[in-house]
Formats: sequence, C-alpha cells, structure tokens
Amino acid sequence: MGNIKQDTMPVIRDLRDFDRRSGNLLERLVFNYRPLFMLVMALVTLLLAYMAATRLELRPSFERMIPQSQPYIQNFLENRQSLRGLGNSVRVVVENTQGDIFDPEYLAVLKQVNDELFLTEGVDRAWMKSLWSPAVRWTEVTEEGFQGGPVMPDSYQGSATDIEQLRQNINRAGIVGSLVASDFKSTMLIVPLLDKASATGKSLNYHQFAQLLEEQLRDKIEFAGDSAARKAGEEGTGKYKIRVIGFAKLIGDLIDGLIQVMMFFGLAVVTSLVIIYLYTRCVRSTLLVVGCSLIAVVWQLGIVAWLGYAIDPYSVLVPFLIFAIGVSHAAQKMNGIMQDIARGTHRLIAARYTFRRLFLAGVTALLADAVGFAVLMLIDIPVIQDLAITASIGVAVLIFTSLLLMPVALSYIGVGRKAAERALKIDTRADAHRGFGKLWDLLDRFTTRKWATGASLVALLMGVGGFMVSLQLKIGDLDSGAPELRADSRYNRDNAYITSHYALSSDLFAVMIKTAPEGCLNYQTLILADRLAWELQQHPGVQATVSLVNAVRQITAGTYEGNPKLNSIQRNQNVLNYATQQASVNAPELFNTDCSLMPVIAFLKDHKAETLDAVVAIADQFARDNSSEDRQFLLAAGSAGIEAATNIVVREANRTMLLYVYLAVTIFCLITFRSWRATLVAVLPLVLTSILCEALMVAMGIGVKVATLPVIALGVGIGVDYALYLLSVQLHYQRQGMSLSDAYRNAVAFTGRVVGLVGITLAAGVVCWAWSPIKFQADMGILLTFMFIWNMLGALILIPALSHFLLHSPAPLSREGAFQSEKELASGSSLPGSSPSKAVVLSPEA
Repeated sequence: MGNIKQDTMPVIRDLRDFDRRSGNLLERLVFNYRPLFMLVMALVTLLLAYMAATRLELRPSFERMIPQSQPYIQNFLENRQSLRGLGNSVRVVVENTQGDIFDPEYLAVLKQVNDELFLTEGVDRAWMKSLWSPAVRWTEVTEEGFQGGPVMPDSYQGSATDIEQLRQNINRAGIVGSLVASDFKSTMLIVPLLDKASATGKSLNYHQFAQLLEEQLRDKIEFAGDSAARKAGEEGTGKYKIRVIGFAKLIGDLIDGLIQVMMFFGLAVVTSLVIIYLYTRCVRSTLLVVGCSLIAVVWQLGIVAWLGYAIDPYSVLVPFLIFAIGVSHAAQKMNGIMQDIARGTHRLIAARYTFRRLFLAGVTALLADAVGFAVLMLIDIPVIQDLAITASIGVAVLIFTSLLLMPVALSYIGVGRKAAERALKIDTRADAHRGFGKLWDLLDRFTTRKWATGASLVALLMGVGGFMVSLQLKIGDLDSGAPELRADSRYNRDNAYITSHYALSSDLFAVMIKTAPEGCLNYQTLILADRLAWELQQHPGVQATVSLVNAVRQITAGTYEGNPKLNSIQRNQNVLNYATQQASVNAPELFNTDCSLMPVIAFLKDHKAETLDAVVAIADQFARDNSSEDRQFLLAAGSAGIEAATNIVVREANRTMLLYVYLAVTIFCLITFRSWRATLVAVLPLVLTSILCEALMVAMGIGVKVATLPVIALGVGIGVDYALYLLSVQLHYQRQGMSLSDAYRNAVAFTGRVVGLVGITLAAGVVCWAWSPIKFQADMGILLTFMFIWNMLGALILIPALSHFLLHSPAPLSREGAFQSEKELASGSSLPGSSPSKAVVLSPEA
C-alpha cells in the first residue's frame, strides 16, 4: 500500500509555472475569469435576496393539503357547494368558568363573539351556527300543530323570563352535546370558512385569520389584553375562556411555531460553525463554508418566490436540509484546498486542483440527493409536490454555491497555514497507525471473514427484527387532537376540553347520496340512507349519525300528534314531501336546494387510523352493494372523510415511493459503479436503515402521514452519498489489483473523515428540530438524524463486510479500462469525495 501514489498533480508554488489553459472548459471559464464570476454571483445573490425579502410569503392552503385526484376528494370537491359546513371550518367555544351559560353577562359576551366572527372576512355566514344564529331553531308538536322558532328568543332582553325561555328552547332543540356543553358551562360556535374571501377573491390567509381569533377574541375576553401571557401558552385568568379548534387555527399555530423555528435555523448555523472550526481550526475558511451554504438558502428562497411558490409548514423545513447539505459539500472543497496548500501549492492552483478532483463527484452526489426529492413528485398531495420542487431547486443551487463559488472564493482567501499543516500532520499520524489510523485499522477488520460474518449476521438480525416491528406501522394519526402539535399545546388542550364536554365530536365523516333532482324524497333512497346510518352506528368508533332521515322521522311523528308508531319513514309520497319541506326550514344543511344530494353524517369519537379505516370499510362496502343508476353513494366529505382519503393516498404512496426511490438509486449506482455486486453493497445498508427507521416510528408512536412521508425518501437519497464517497474509491483500487483490505483501508483513509464530517454535519443541521414546538417537525428531526447517522455507520461498517462476500476479487480492468483509470487517477476525477493529502503520506518516494 505504501507504494501506491494517489495523486500525481505537481506542487506549484508560482502562478507563472501553471498553465491557465489546462482543465476542462467549465474550469477555465470559472477560474480564468474569477472577477467576472464573483461579480455575477454577487449580483444574482442580491437579486434573489431582494426577491425572497419582498415576494416570499407563508401561504398554507386547505386544498393543497389534500390529494385532489383521489376519488373521495373528487367527490367532495364536485359537490362541495351542496355540502356547506362539511368542509373547512373552525369551532369556537366560549366557557363561563364561574357559572353557567344562563347568565346575561355571559350571553352578552357570546353575542360579541358571534358578531365578531360573523363579520370576519372569509366566514361562510349563511351556514354559521351558534345560540345567536337564527338558523338554530327549536320545534315541538302541540295540540295546534307544529310550533318553533329560533333558540334565542326574538325578544331577548336579558331578563329572568328571557333566560328561562332560552333554557326551554335549548332543551326543545336537542342541541345539548352539540352546540351546548353537557354541563351547561359553555356553548359552541361552528364557523364554516370559504376558500377565498368573497370581497377580494384572494385565498383565505389562515395565519391572519388565526391571529384575529387570538387578538380580537382571546386577548380581549380571556386575557384582558395581556397578549404576552397568551403567547406564552398560559391559561387565561378571566371569567370567560375562548377555546378554538379547526384547520385554520391549527395552521395558524403551526405558522406561529415556524416563526419560533427560525431560532433553530440560527442554532443550526452556529452548530455547523463549531463543527467545521473543530475540523479545520481555520476561522476564515469556516466562515466561508457556512457563508456559501447560507447563500444557497438565499438563492433557493429567492427562486421559489420568483416562481410564485409560497412557503407552507412543510416546505419551510427544506432550507434546513439545503444548508446542511451545502455545508457538507463546501467542507469537502475546503479540505482538498487545505491539503494542497499544506504541500506548498499556491491557493489558486490548489482551488483548481480540488475543482478537478471533486466537481464531478459533487455533482454525482447532488444528483443522488435529487433522486430522493424528485420521487416525492409521485405523491398526489400538492403540498408534498411543492416540497419536492423547492428541495430540487435547492439542490440545483448547491452546484453553483458549494461546487463553484466555494473553490473560487477560497482561491482568493486561501486557508491558514497552521490549519493546513495541522490537517497534514493528522493524515501523517493516521498513516503511521496513530490517531485516526487506529480507527481505520478497526474498520479494516470488517474486511476479514470473521468480522464480516459477524457484522452481516448482526445486520441481518436487526433487519429481520426491525421488519417484524415495522409491520405494526400505522397510516395516519395515532393520537387524538392535532398530532402536529405538542400534547400540551393550547390547541390540544382546547381539543381535549371540547371532546370531554361535548357529546358529538368535530370529526365528521359524511357519505354523499346523489340522485336526480327531488330524488332524495324517494322512499327507497331514504330507506337505504337509514340502513347506512344504522350500519355505521354499529361500529364503536361512531358516536351518532345524522341525516335527512332523522328529520323526516321526527316531523312525520309530530304531524300525527307525536305518535311513536309513526316515528318512521312512510311510503306515502305526500307525507315524505311535507316532512322534507319542513326539514328545509329546521335543518337546511341535510340536503341541497333541489334535493339531489344529501349527506349521511357520522360523528366519530376520534380520527385515529384504525377508526377511519373501519368506517371507510363499512361505508365503501355499503356503497358497492347499493349504488345504482338512480342513486350513488359517494365517499367522502367532512373532516374525517377528507383525512381518510388522505390516509389512503399516503398508504399507496408509501410503498410506491420507496420502490421508485430504490429503483432510481439502484440504476444510479449501476451507472456509477458498473457492477451489480457493488450496487448491492451500496444499497443493502440503505435498505437496513429504512427498515430500522420504520421500526423507530413504531416505537415512537409516529404514523405515516403527510408530514412524515418524505422522511425515508430524503434519507435514502442523501444516504447514498456515503456509498458514493467510499465505494467508488475502494473499487478504483481493487481494479488496480489491490486486495480488498488494502483497497478499503486506502478508501477509508482517503474519505473516512469526509464521510464522518458529512454525517455529523447533516445530523447536526436537523437534530435541533427535536426541541421544536411543532411536534411533526420534532419527529422529522429525530428520524432524519437517525437516518443520517445510521447511513454513515452502515457505510463504514457494512460496505467492507458485504464487500468481503461480494467484492472480494473483482474482475480486473481491461487494458483500455486500465489505461483510462490511470488517466483518471492522474487528474483525480475518478475519486468522489477524495482528498489530495494522501499524495504525501502514501508514497515513501514522495
């Protein structure tokens, strides 16, 4: 091994001795016109920074969170105008902590809240419900026939008589448990939202809407103007409390959390500065590495804003990844230049040498990263596709900032002489089996049969055990409330209160029955709707069901003096017509204006994956058995119906995504290594990491959903970098005739520290997410950190172990191939991730 020369590039101290015409066209264009290149980069950076500062916005969308081509969602979107109130809505609860709702002061506060919400932009006012809404009515049967009216008396003035009348009306209306809490200490306002504000035609700004709820309602009523206490997540000390749940409020809280997350981005920057400085002990090069990575983030955000994309709670995580990947690639360029400068090469020539060695390898690695991002485009959820696009833009940007700008900038400032000499001394000590050399000796043992067999068996056992655990992986949410937020968040505390004090949950699952106009009046249609409701009620996860059938039964019985025998669906069409006409006044949300669509609404106890799966199975089977030309049973509407459809897409996309990402990585490795055995060596550690990641998700109680679906694809796409760094160099030396042990030792000495630096830097960039107030981001941080670290360990340990069995004696190169390899060796272009330092320490003659 000591006679192998890994780098034949000469040491040139004087620029006059260097041929500026050498190198490929791109190198000559970049380095021979450095001032022009730096000027262009500076102008582009300023332009994109301006674009990011002036055009970039947080713009989450309800529709972009759902899979719009999924059949259930298509059914919902096609009929959403007839299903007002079953789409996007918020629920606001006003609680009296020192009494009950039959308090004139409380009712005045409730009216204030009602009026404030009614006049809020984006509210679908016609379908808003509260005690103060005229549409909330009571009905009773008397000797003179039906009597009814709004629950809130028309003549209400706050007197004791009015309060008693309100009490009676609430009991008559049967809204205890839905709009009125079971303990009569709070009432609920149901506020449906429009996708676009009617006045402006612009999409509803969820963050602004959520802030209005906080500032106009919660601050004034619950906190008496003390917004600081509210922002700290404390409970208000006022007599009345405001509790809010719903998609718009959830998104608002996520955006508030993301603003706090910016502090974690600063922490990631500081952490990277520390890691790079400890690695180099050079201040200027450390600042340059981090600076180039920050420029990549600015470019990415600027291009995203320029193209008209917005940031949402999911794609806001991409800059973290781009920064971490950028730091790892820029650090490699700095390492190469540092080693050449230590040998005495001029800093400009050292930068060009490093460009020759690492540009092709860097592009190859970034393409591997892009594979993991690009596969996400296959997932039919717009928010995930946006994430894939923004991440792909970020990867493309890194070619300019980390692979081009970094070496050119270093050609100006160079690296500290002491830092360069220190790095060279470390490599010299490693070559003498001291320092890092002891670690390389340990890793080299995995090329022997004993250690390779042990490592392979342990990996096999871990893979089998992890696979058995991963079979328990669930799709969707595993907890009640909003799993995107911490369990002790204000949103989840509000949700827990509403769940415990109201009989009917906010998780609505609706099956749409579509007929010809006036078809919902048909006896057979009503009978089938009643049968569907009965079948749904048999599942313990369903609290109750509501449909036009309930109103028809009640009105029919009331028409005949409340006779319980007639509390049924009558065959007489005139009776059905009359009952439906009365229902249009008391419960207009139960069917559309021409009676061609009516929903059967099931109130679910939660939106956990098991509950949704079971309800979908019941409804889907019923729809298959009973749909005909006259009537179609269409799934699904309501918050739980939309989530069930999303779970179906996620379940299908999960395996499809993994199949495509591994197929792409396999093809990529085949092209790079030109060996199916080497491809197997590279891919198997990634498969093990994916299996263990799914097992970790089971152990942590994390389901596969929109927020966690991208993690494994990202981990595989970025994780294959390690194999490219290490295995390419190993194969190169094996094809030159080296034994596996010598080839691997050369490879690990050549790239081992780079692999370690990449793994630690990537992990450091995302591990701080674990402390995020947003739980799904914390989960992603833990999972990505695990995958980055485990992929690194898998590359360093399993690649030599698997190579012992699959690559112990690779076929020698042909004469032409050997000649080509020697040419590549001389230019350094065939060594991905290589460092030129070994030119000194590996050859005694040097």
